[in-house]
Formats: sequence, C-alpha cells, structure tokens
Amino acid sequence: MTVPKLQTAPDAVLASASRGEPADAGRTSTDAVGLSSGEAAARLARDGGNVLPSPRPTPLWRRIVAQLRDPLVLVLLAAAGFTLATADFTDASVIMLVIVVNTTVGVLQEIKAERAITALSALTAPAARLVRDGRQREVPAADLVIDDLLVLAEGDVVPADARVVESVALLVDEAALTGESVPVDKSATTGRGTAAPASTVVSAGTVIVRGRGHAVVTATGPASAMGRIAAMLVTRPGLTPLQRRLAGVGRQLAAGALLLCGLVLALGLVRGQPLQLMIVTAVSLVVAAVPESLPAVVTLSLALGARRMTARQAVIRRLPAVETLGSVTVLATDKTGTLTEGTMVVRQLWTAHGDASISGSGFAPDGQIHRDGDIISPDQAPDLVELVRAAVLCNDASLRAPGPDNDDWLAVGDPTEAALLSAGGKLRIDVDALHQASPRQGEAPFDSDRKRMSTAHRGPDGRTQIICKGAPESLLHAAILTDHPDVLRQAADRADALAHEGLRVLAVAQADRDTVPDDAAGYEHGLHLLGLVAILDPPRASAAATIAACRDAGITPVLITGDHPATATAIATELHIIDAGEAAVDCRTTDPGPAATRGARVFARATPQQKVAIIDALRDAGEIVAMTGDGVNDGPALHRADIGVAMGKRGTEVARQAADLVLADDELATVVAAAEEGRRVYANIRRFLLYALSGGTAEITVMLAGPFVGLPLPLLPAQILWINLLTHGLPGLAMGSEPADPAAMRKPPRPPAETILGAGMWQRVLRVGAVIAAVTIGVGVWAHATDRPWQTLTFLALGLAQLAVALGSRARPGTAANPMLFAAVGAALLLQVAAVYIAPLRQLLGTEPVTAADLLIVTAVSTLGYAAIRLDRRIHPTPPAPGKAGRPAPARPEPARPWPTSGTGRVARTPVGVARQAGTDRKDGGKS
Repeated sequence: MTVPKLQTAPDAVLASASRGEPADAGRTSTDAVGLSSGEAAARLARDGGNVLPSPRPTPLWRRIVAQLRDPLVLVLLAAAGFTLATADFTDASVIMLVIVVNTTVGVLQEIKAERAITALSALTAPAARLVRDGRQREVPAADLVIDDLLVLAEGDVVPADARVVESVALLVDEAALTGESVPVDKSATTGRGTAAPASTVVSAGTVIVRGRGHAVVTATGPASAMGRIAAMLVTRPGLTPLQRRLAGVGRQLAAGALLLCGLVLALGLVRGQPLQLMIVTAVSLVVAAVPESLPAVVTLSLALGARRMTARQAVIRRLPAVETLGSVTVLATDKTGTLTEGTMVVRQLWTAHGDASISGSGFAPDGQIHRDGDIISPDQAPDLVELVRAAVLCNDASLRAPGPDNDDWLAVGDPTEAALLSAGGKLRIDVDALHQASPRQGEAPFDSDRKRMSTAHRGPDGRTQIICKGAPESLLHAAILTDHPDVLRQAADRADALAHEGLRVLAVAQADRDTVPDDAAGYEHGLHLLGLVAILDPPRASAAATIAACRDAGITPVLITGDHPATATAIATELHIIDAGEAAVDCRTTDPGPAATRGARVFARATPQQKVAIIDALRDAGEIVAMTGDGVNDGPALHRADIGVAMGKRGTEVARQAADLVLADDELATVVAAAEEGRRVYANIRRFLLYALSGGTAEITVMLAGPFVGLPLPLLPAQILWINLLTHGLPGLAMGSEPADPAAMRKPPRPPAETILGAGMWQRVLRVGAVIAAVTIGVGVWAHATDRPWQTLTFLALGLAQLAVALGSRARPGTAANPMLFAAVGAALLLQVAAVYIAPLRQLLGTEPVTAADLLIVTAVSTLGYAAIRLDRRIHPTPPAPGKAGRPAPARPEPARPWPTSGTGRVARTPVGVARQAGTDRKDGGKS
C-alpha cells in the first residue's frame, strides 16, 4: 500500500514569541521536540492559562438590589413607606412580605439556572496532546502556551489557535467559529514571516474531521479567535419587553393614584372631615390603587412558566426571559443541527441511465430506492449498485451501530463518506465483506488542490481496480475520463443543476489496471464515469411543523447562517421560510443590516459581526427578536437579541453563557412551546391587571362619588385595606396559574410598542370598574335609605363584586382548570363575611352584623361583577391573526422533491460523529 506522504512546512524553525520573532520562523516540525517543561511553565506563569475569562460571580447583594430596582417593587416600597408613616404596621408587613417573596423567588431562579448551565458545560477540549521535551504527552488544555507543538488527530477538538506545520489529509470543521457548514482542508505552513493564509491555521474550538498533523500554538485564551468573539459579549443586556412595559405601568399607576387620592383628600377636607382621617384614607386608597400583588403574580407566573419549560427541556437563565418569548415577533435561527439533523444523507443518484432517489434519515442504513416514481430493489438497478459500491470502497469512514453508549448510528470519520456507507447499506451492500473481498492496495489522498481522492483495490479477477471520487468540476474532464464528451457534458449539466439546488455533489469514476500506480497522476487518468452522488443534511422531522407554527403565531422566521447561499436558499424554500424563487442575501456582497430592514428573511455567509448587525437592524425596526445558535460565532448575536436561545447538547460554552434560554434537547420546537408559555404568562399578568385595576378604580370611584349621593365616607381606611388584602392576595396569585388560551398560538404577537395596558385594557378596566362601583354605590344608597348598616353593606358589596370578577376572569370558564383560583376565591369570600360577624374583626374594621337576608341580597347583586367581566370579553375579544401584520407568510406548496443542502465539493459539513479522543463528550462542532 502506498503510504500517504506527510506534508511538512519548508521553514527551518518556528519563531519563539518570547524572542519577538515571527510566529512561523522557529524550529522545524521534523525536529519535533517541542518546548521544554521549564520553558512551558515559565510562559504559563507569564501569559496565563489557555482559558476564556469567566464572568465574575454576581454577589448576592447585587442580585437582591437588581430585583428591588424593578419599577413595581419601587412602587410597593413607596406604599410600604406610606403605611409605616401612618402606623399601619399590619398592612406594611403584608406589603413587605410580598416584596421579600418576589425578591427571593427571582434570586433563587437565577442561581438555579446558573447551576443548570454549569452542569451543561463540557464543550471546549479539556485535554490536549502535544510534544514536550521530545515526548508526546497529554496535558490539560488550560496549560497550553505559545509555541507548544500540538498533535492533532481525527476526532480532536483543537484546544488553541495554531499554525499547521505537518498535515496528512487534514480536514477541520470550523462551523462553531465561522458558521460555515463545510469542513475546510488544512495544509502545512509555506510562508515565513508573513501573515498565514487561512488554509494553514486551525482555531480553538474547531474539530478535526479527518486526517492528522502537527501545529504550533500561536494564540491562547482571550487572544484566540474564540476569545476575541467572546470579548464582544461584554455589554450588559437591556430591559426585557416585560420589564419595559411594567416600568411604564408603574409610572402611570403611581402618578394616577397620587393624583386621584389627592383629590379624595381635598374633597374630604372641604366637606369637613378630620385631617388625620382623610390622610389615612388617602394613603389607603394609594395602596388600594396600586396592585401590590403584581410583582408576586408576575414572579409566580414566571417561576411556574420556568418550571414547566424546564420539564420540556428548556433551561431559563433569567426569569423575565420566560415572558419575552411570548413577545417575540421574529425568530432568527441558524441552520445546521437546528433546522437540519446535522448529519449527511445520500439523497439522489445519477447515472447515464437516469436519476434515482434514496429515502431515510441519519446514518442508519435503512431506506428505499425510488426511480421514475416507483420503489425498486437493488437487483433492478445494477448501475446504482456499481456506483455506490465504488463510493463505499473509496472511503475512509466507518459507522458505529447503536449500542450502550449511543442510541443511534454514529459516523466515525468524514460524515460525507459515512453517508456513502449508509447508502451502501440501503442498497444491500455488505460493507465489511466488500472491503475484505477488495482490500485497498494503495491511495492518492484527497487534497485541496486536486479536490479528488483515489484508491486502488484488488479486484475479483486479480487485477487492480482504481476508484476516484471528488468534486465534479475537478473530475469531469477528458484528461481524466475516457467517456464520450456528450456524457461528460450531460453529467456536468446535471451536477450543476443539483449544486444550484443546494445539494453537495460527488462524481465517482473507476478503471481496471494491471498494477498499483506510483502517484496521483497514475491513478487519475483513463477512468470511466460511474455517476454522481448528491448528498444533503436533511431537515429535522419537526422543522417544517415548527416553522409553520411560528407563522401561525404571527412570528416571522428568519434564517441566518454562515453557510453557502445555495444551501440556505434550499432549506428556507423547503421549510417555507421564503417562497420559491426568492434568494438568500449573501452577506459577503450585501450589507445585511439594510437588507434586514427591507424584510429579507434568509442571510448566508454571515460573520459574527454581521449577525449582530442583522439583529440590531431588526430591533431598530421595532421587532422583538429571539435568536437561536450554538457556535462561538453565534455568541454576540445571542447576547444582542431580546432573547438568546442556545443549544445545550452541542452548543459551545460561549453560546450558552450569552443566552437567556438553553435548550437541553436542541429542538427548535421547544422554542415554540416556550413562546406559548410566554404568551400564557403575559396573558395572566394582563388578566390580573384587569382584575386588580378595575377593583382599584371602583374603590376610588366609590370614595369620590359616595359623598355626592349621601354617603359621607363610604369606607373606612381599614376596610379599604382589608378588601385590598383579600382581593389582591390569594385570588390574585392564583391567577398566575391560569392555563393558556387554546387559541394563544393562533393570534399575532402583541405589537412591540404596545404597553401592557394597551389593546383596550384601559377601556376594559374602566368598564368593569364602573360596574363594580355602580353595584357598590347602589347597595350603599339602598342601605342608607332603608336605615340598614349602609357602610358595612357597602364594604361587603365592594369585596364580593371583586371576587365575582375574579371567577369571571378565568381563561377556560366552564372547566375545572386551575382549582387554586376556586379555593382562593372561596377563602377570601369566607374572610370577607367573617369580617362582619367575628367580633375582633368587627372591632378592627368598624363593621356591624347584618341579617342573613341582607347578606343574600348583597351576594346576589354582587354576581353582576361576574356578568360584567364575561360580557366585557365578548365586547372586546382578541382578534385572530393569520400572520404577522405587514409581512405575509410564504405560501405552503406541497414538497415536490427531497430538499437539498449546499453546493459542490467532496467534503462534508459536519465533524466526526464521535469526538471523544480529546476527552470530551461533544459530538459535533456547534454548527450554524
């Protein structure tokens, strides 16, 4: 067998960084002694370890302060100050308890999320193989220093930036860094003292797909390419949409409550009421007007949402991110491994006899052959068997069957070649038996100049069988093939058509010889074309449904990838992100920022900086953007988006730390489920606000209008606070557990500029509040005119009418959903009635006993609160949404063919199936 020759740098020595010499002018790789242990230790002490700077742990006091800076909590603190100033220690204690619970839940969720993220962190190479003191050894990756001589082999995760000085068929997946799904061939350094071409350098976090080599470390830690991208994540995230909306609510409520309660104070003084009594009354109304349970309701809703999302494989890192997903108007997603399976599959075959397609997914050797619309057996297609048989022989990969350590078939080696092995299984080719019957006798390895690979095998007749596979543009030439020019032209046209559809195309040729050739030129001439193999990365089974669910919910899907435009266009068209005929924006030739504001939905060849520009442009246009990603190159965009969503299994540490939400199952469908959860949270917050503010409006209205209808002081301060405590307490909190509206994901996302009290909320508050006030004042006037205990009956009517509104506010009336709300309303009802009949409470609240008949009358009239909220829902329904306003969803034609991926070439776009040799469980490179 011909042994592949080692490609070695011609320079004599590679420079020592400590001497200030160029990084490519130091020792020779053949003199592979590496650094000495003493020199390495000195450099480690001087330059620091090969680790990315970790964010400083947030101290507990800072977490608490961050929670207390919430606008609604500030309003609560002000209310607590008022109650303390009036010596109302009971109500002040209740308010402070709400603040403590809100702060505690928020802090605990942040800490819990950080621990969950830490548990997922196993992404960068924990160990590195290198040469020191003339011997190969393994050291922690953190101990690497400049000028260390790395030993790279298939499956390794590159631990630092380095310059290649020796290589044998070295193929590197750089998707985690660049987003480009096609692995890149690397060759040894050829220059000296000059800038290294990209083809001669490897970067930290990338994966060796195939081959082996040596490389000299040129940058570590923060100075590496990964470190420079991580440095773009230093800015602090801004307020979430919910926080911005609640801040506005806090300002509005504070201003409105102070104004109206000041008016009550003035009117009372004008009518001759005691100053102290009116001050206490005004302060009580401030507390009543401000729904002090809102932060607790918000926190409970978010915490319950986070718990439900955790059960569905989504880890929330910041509690407000739960709701943010419900606000999302644009979902920007990467491609490889998110919309696609992240594996290569042979999907189409072409020979001179025509086309055929192969079904199946992943690397499992299961599928069917389709030709001319019919399912055929391998016996009916000897031309296809011959084509795939040759591709299986000219192959360095292997497949690992499911076992104790893996649930599915895994690729070991180049995934493109693994896909060929899988196709062989589908055509009933026994791969192991074939290799035994036709053992390899020699090879001309693939290199980036020839773009071909050739192997020699002992044929059944004893002759040498030559097989060559490679990119069509490098193989379909008369100098290599003996086929008729018409056949070559037909093959080239078909290859070009497949490539433009986004498929990755390989040409395969074969010939018989008497001897094994001596060099590549001897292999690659006089061959006969067997056909073309078209390979793709198929979409996830859930991808189409996920994109359709986004459109149904009015969320615009946008694809941002570092991959080829043809690849991006093909998958976007197949998944109906764009219409047929629309093209991707090539970020190498078009400024993606303006393109984003013009409504472009597919961006290809995007750099990390361009991804940020796209996100910024969308946000500047008023969109609320969720960004999914897994690679280092996605980190800045994840950080900049309104909500960043990182993949937990294959994602990089940079991506996870930049994200607000981490998907433990790597399923994009989980994002849609999380968006539904976010909408549920937001709906429950608005439900509580409608309930609480309508009650507060009614209380203020009663206090303002009462004196004009003969009720001098309709309610005492203690009675106001008691009603407020009962209605805003347990029932308000129980509203945070209301189930989602079944139609939640068939409605549009709320407009980004809409306040939390928008979409008619103020009108609904006033309508429902007017009914509660009318019921209360009506009962008071009736009781006063009939010489009944009118203040007590007014107190009962106001509380019971609000509890009736709570029951009428349910998301799914007529069902047993959220039994906690029934229990909370029942408990509040009993306490409201107890305040009239239990002596200590009567003395505390200034109430009087009432007859059973009067209690029944008030209870019956109070049910008008239930009728009011149910009728209001009919008057002011939420409109359905076929799609996002102003941006129609693409049509959904039936798929006419299996979708393809990227352009021409022989190499794959995923790393090896099992990348464990560097001491990591990571199975791919975090692709885009």
